[in-house]
Parts: sequence; C-alpha cells; structure tokens
Amino acid sequence: MLKWGLSSGTPADSYYEVRSDCTDDVPKSKFKIKAGKTLSARKWQAAFSADGCLDIASVLRRIQTGGVHPTVRGEVWEFLLGCFDPRSTFDEREEIRQIRRLQYARWKEDCREMDSHVGSGKIITAPLITEDGRAIKDPLVLLEATSDKNTSEGTPATRRNEIEVDESAERITDKQIIEWKLTLHQIGLDVLRTDRTMVFYENKENLSKLWDILAVYAWIDKDVGYCQGMSDLCSPMIVLLKDEADAFWCFEKLMRRLRGNFKCTDQSVGVANQLQHLASIIQVLDPKLHDHLETLGGGDYLFAFRMFMVLFRREVSFGDSLYLWEMMWALEYDPDIFFAACEEAGAVHKNKVSKSKLRGLRHFGKWDKDKDKENTKNGSDDGEDGPVPISVFMVASVLKEKREKLLQEARGLDDLIRILNDVNGNLDAKKACAGALTLHKKYLKKVQAKKP
Repeated sequence: MLKWGLSSGTPADSYYEVRSDCTDDVPKSKFKIKAGKTLSARKWQAAFSADGCLDIASVLRRIQTGGVHPTVRGEVWEFLLGCFDPRSTFDEREEIRQIRRLQYARWKEDCREMDSHVGSGKIITAPLITEDGRAIKDPLVLLEATSDKNTSEGTPATRRNEIEVDESAERITDKQIIEWKLTLHQIGLDVLRTDRTMVFYENKENLSKLWDILAVYAWIDKDVGYCQGMSDLCSPMIVLLKDEADAFWCFEKLMRRLRGNFKCTDQSVGVANQLQHLASIIQVLDPKLHDHLETLGGGDYLFAFRMFMVLFRREVSFGDSLYLWEMMWALEYDPDIFFAACEEAGAVHKNKVSKSKLRGLRHFGKWDKDKDKENTKNGSDDGEDGPVPISVFMVASVLKEKREKLLQEARGLDDLIRILNDVNGNLDAKKACAGALTLHKKYLKKVQAKKP
C-alpha cells in the first residue's frame, strides 16, 4: 500500500490509493512531500539514541514545517498521541506494546462472548436485539472477508419490516449489554460508508478491523459508547498501523482528547464549548463578521459542528487530513501528556521518570496553552475541555478567508452554509494551520489589551 523513499514534491495522497471509479469524486491533495521539510524515514530514525530515546524536539520542528512521510507516519503518531514516552527505550516500548496487545485481546474476547460476530470477520448492519433485550433472528451481516467484493454495495440499511424475534433465545436483562448490542449495527452502517473511495477498504478484513475496534471501544467507554463520526477518526489508524491492537490504542489515545465532543444531551451538543470559544474569538477579532452571522441566525456557530466532530475530514483529502492532524498535534505537543503513559506502563518506568522531571521538560509545541487558559473568557482551567484547541482557531481562519463573501453574499443561513460548503475538498491544510497561529497571536494580544 505504501511506497518507500522520499521524492520531493510527491502528493501525499499518492500513498493512499483511490479506487479508479472514484477519482473524480474525491478532493485533490494540496500537501506535497518535500525533502528537507517533511519528516523522512531517515530523519526519524536518526532522532533516536542507541537505546531508543527520542529527540522529540527535532521531530516536532520537522513535522511543524512539512508533516510526516507516509512510510513512518504510524510510528510517529504513536508518539504524538501519547502512546509512548519519548524518553523510553526500544525494549521498554516493546514491553508496553505487548501489555497493551494483551489487554486489547482480553477486551475483544469479552465482547466476542457477548456477541459472536466480534472478531468473526463479519459486520453487523441490522439490529441484533430489541430494546427490551430480545434477540432478533438472522440479523443481516456483511459476509466474511473472502466473500464477493461487491457484497456491501447492495446491502440494505435495515430490515425493520422483516424483524422476527427469536423467542427461543434467552432474553438479555443487563442494560449495559443491551445498549452496547444496540449500537453494533449502527457501527456497521457507518463503517460501510467510511473512506469507501479507498482501495484499502476493498479488503473486507480491513473493514472488519474497523468494526471490531469501534465495537470494543463502545464497550469499554460506556459513558460515550459509539457515536457517528468516530469511524472517521478511527479509519486512519487502521490504514497506518498493521496490528489491530496498535491501531486501537492510537484511536483510544485520540479519543481521550476528543471524547468530550461526543457527549451530547437533550440540552447541549458535545462540541458546545468549542462553538462558544469560536463565537468569542470571532467577536473579539472581527465584531462586524460576528454581528452579521448573528443576524443570519448563525450566532450559535452550529455550522462549524462537523469540522470539530471529525477534524476536517470532509474539508480536505484523506492524505491532507492526516497531515493536518499531525501538524496540529505537533503544535500542541505538551510533555505532560506523557506522564500518563509512564503511569500506565507501571513497573516499566518505576523509579526512572518522575512526574516533576517530565513536567520540567520545556514545552516544544508552539501553542501557548497557559495563556489560553488565562485569556479565553469561556475557557476551562481543567477537565476534558481544557484550553482552547488549535482546531478552534483553524475554523476561525476558514471564516476569515471567506469573510468578504459571507458579508457580501450571505443573506440567510442557506447562503452561509452554501459558502462554507465551498471549503469542502478545497481547504489548504498548511495555510489553515498558519492562519490559525496568526489569529491565535492576534486574539491573545487583543484580550490582553482589554485587561485593566
């Protein structure tokens, strides 16, 4: 799937093959792999000491200027997402990896015991169970990975009119198991819609990996479970990491950052804080645009909901979205997050890396979180929401780019959505990151100036 070597100017998407019948329907890559800018396999390997400690500072600088070469992207992401402490050795990381693989295997086996489709190579695409815990006969599933390649294309979404309860099966009474089993077919439907333009997912084994990981995650994170959009966040992990357990742990680490987005109630959406941050930022930086959006009925900024939920997966090509994510993670990098990895590893790091020592490391990213906490009116000093993420300023940069068009042409919400939809497939990831950093500095400066 991946090509080796580093050729300057190669489009990032050339490493993620698109089906021949879909080439006209997918966004084109704007990010180019450039020698001397992109983190290459050679530079990545050179950043490790003889025993395996990583010079994270040199790596982050390269990522911030040119992203990561696709041939080493999976390995790099494990560090960016906090799977491993950069000060750990090769042997320590291997031990941690084996511990995590065993843990994932145990969780997956627990899920398989509750439903035999987990780990079977099949994907549930219709309900398995009624809301009162009664089993449904012959649920519709995607056949094994060896089945005909077009099996999923004609799969109907549901068979609600044909549901037949299996009266002979024992009724499930555990509410958590019922809730989990009720999500499995929705996971399957979303998996069949995720990145289906890619040749990678013509292999049903890759589809079933994605379904299995999401099914396991939905069980272990009972507060959030599964929500639409998670498949878009998990898919790159499957593409980049061959081992299913390693892909799971990368996804789990990403969800630690984003799980708050998926906590929705009847009163609020999970990204409400980010939408409020966005409103506050636009109001400070561009009062005229903010007032205009309010006049159009867009003052709640719900039009930005999808950008936050799936981190711009719809606005850029697959390859560019990966570049965008890693650039954001490199900019936001904070050594504090690795103390959690050290604690999780237990005895592997016992008496070797102290909390105070880790927190004494300098902040290598360019994102000043402390100032965000101090200056953002709607910010939170702690908790899941934390400081304002760079993604909020990225959305602000998109609005800034479309500012004149919004002011001149938008006469209602439909116009607003139409103008912003023009961004889909056309967003320049690198330009958006640069714009976010610029707006971030301007925002902090303006807020500081207003203080007595």
